Amino acid sequence: MEFNNPQEGLDQFRSRITIAGGFVLLCFTLLFGRFVWLQVIKHDYYQTRAEENRISLVPITPNRGLITDRNGVVLARNYSAYTLEITPTQVADIEATIDGLAEFIDISAKDRKRFKKLMDETKRLESLPIRTRLTDQEVAKFIARRFRFPGVDIKARLFRQYPRGAFASHILGYIGRVTERDQGRIEEKEAEANYRGTDHFGKTGLEQRYEFDLHGITGFEQVEVDAGGHPVRTLARTAPIPGNNLTLSIDAKLQEIAEQAFGERRGAMVAIEPATGGILAMVSVPNYDPNQFVDGITTADWEVLNTSADKPMVNRALNGAYPPGSTFKPFMALGALTLGKRTPTQAISDPGFYNFGGHHFRDDKKGGHGSVDMYKSIVVSCDTYYYMLANDMGIDNISSFMGQLGFGSRTGIDIEGESEGVLPSQAWKKKRFRKPEQQKWYAGETISIGIGQGYNAYTPIQLAQATATLANNGVMFRPHLVKYITNAKTGEKTPIEPQPLKTLALKQEHIDFIKNAMVGVNKEGTGARAFKDAGYVAGGKTGTAQVFSYKGAEHKTERMAAHLRDHGLFIAFAPADKPTIALAILVENGGFGAQAAAPIARQVLDYYLLGKLPKGAAPTDEAAKEADEDINDVSDNSNVKDVKKGPGE
Repeated sequence: MEFNNPQEGLDQFRSRITIAGGFVLLCFTLLFGRFVWLQVIKHDYYQTRAEENRISLVPITPNRGLITDRNGVVLARNYSAYTLEITPTQVADIEATIDGLAEFIDISAKDRKRFKKLMDETKRLESLPIRTRLTDQEVAKFIARRFRFPGVDIKARLFRQYPRGAFASHILGYIGRVTERDQGRIEEKEAEANYRGTDHFGKTGLEQRYEFDLHGITGFEQVEVDAGGHPVRTLARTAPIPGNNLTLSIDAKLQEIAEQAFGERRGAMVAIEPATGGILAMVSVPNYDPNQFVDGITTADWEVLNTSADKPMVNRALNGAYPPGSTFKPFMALGALTLGKRTPTQAISDPGFYNFGGHHFRDDKKGGHGSVDMYKSIVVSCDTYYYMLANDMGIDNISSFMGQLGFGSRTGIDIEGESEGVLPSQAWKKKRFRKPEQQKWYAGETISIGIGQGYNAYTPIQLAQATATLANNGVMFRPHLVKYITNAKTGEKTPIEPQPLKTLALKQEHIDFIKNAMVGVNKEGTGARAFKDAGYVAGGKTGTAQVFSYKGAEHKTERMAAHLRDHGLFIAFAPADKPTIALAILVENGGFGAQAAAPIARQVLDYYLLGKLPKGAAPTDEAAKEADEDINDVSDNSNVKDVKKGPGE
């Protein structure tokens, strides 16, 4: 029989107690060490993290700058409204959530489509509007049911508004949701921090060009939040600084009169202050309503704008390239005087055509104009004179001189996307075409260039700038739309100083002669009917540019399809002795320049110089046809036929 040793059992018990106590002590030591690590060594780090969890930094979007005309008429402004927004990452079933919201808030199919489009375009973890401009009743209904919709909230946002709708839309442009492309521009400017919380960005026009002036400086709020992320109280606030305001050089009333003068016709007009380059009015019709884009335009609305045969989204004043027709002739005459190819008194005999290489280039007047000197060539718009002159000058001399006047190059106006147009030359043709037989310049092509046809293709703003340079005695300014920028915080105004680009090497006597001949156009020539009994003296030149070659057939405008009819053009400056306005007008497929374009110029100049509002009807088709001896017809000619394939026709 074995007996237990009490001492041995006691020793084993003590060992176990010691091991257990050591283990407990080790655990407490580890806990204490962890406590010291968290509470002492990493105290600052975790205190910051805790504050970040407790405090949310909320960006406050600044009020976008206003855009006004030179007289303070507001063209673009902002207003605040409530929006119903969904944060997609916080919603399990978006469709079910929208259906639930639609039970008590009106959410249309258009709203749903726009929301889906925003989800496709936006990759940031942000809330997106499902409904904008909520009424007070709708806000109250949602607040009462907010607990049912996690990830959905009401926000107060600023909305851009263009109070006059489609008015001057190609000048103002529009804003839209920030895209990846816009984000790239923001990063280029290193302005990411300033665009936190910003949903919109300038897309076209002045809204795009002056985006970083108009945007302002984003403010921030330090908001204490609970565990669920809901705001409890505001701890601190840094107010946003509104964007700078733009004051334009345009006169809103003048712009309105010009837009209305076009009626339902397509076209463009640019009016410039010759001594500064300030744009007084810039019209492109038809236009569009930029308000459609603020909330995100629907696919259906965009389809209508984008597929319309009238192309309302195209800024014809800057992007439309057209043959200048007979408005090119005063500049051709000035080039001839400057290069010594003609004198003012040197005359030709016009039989009604110009024979070159066995081909007849017809004048607009059967039987011709008889003896024609330079003054008469401009007043009656004699094609034969300029056929001969173009041949004598040669294409490269024409190109070199016209290039000095800005034809075929961007003017540098403060709107992005301006077209260059086409200033033809031998070098241009070699670069333009691939096949050697197409690269050769034919002498017959030069003939048509002299009357503003052929490969000639210029934008209305280039034509207006050239006219303003002539009116300003050879001093060329950069056209600009913004007159000055006002700092919204300090009120300080920063003027956009006139920027003379260059002074052309022209003799004043030559300039005076051309200007006097253009005055003759409106007194006794093709513009006389439109400017009858005007209370001022204005210089001008009508133009009618072919879209379709008649190949020697009789011209019957009324029998032609509308899209094949000639473009009507007119350039002008006034008052003749000291011009304060110069303009260029184009009416697409409008027919004779005296009928379509000159009456618009009369209305614009009457208001600008005399304050007179438009009244009376435009000349009848028959009267205008008699007044306008300006049709440029080119006979059946193989070389000219190639020319008619030129851009812009």
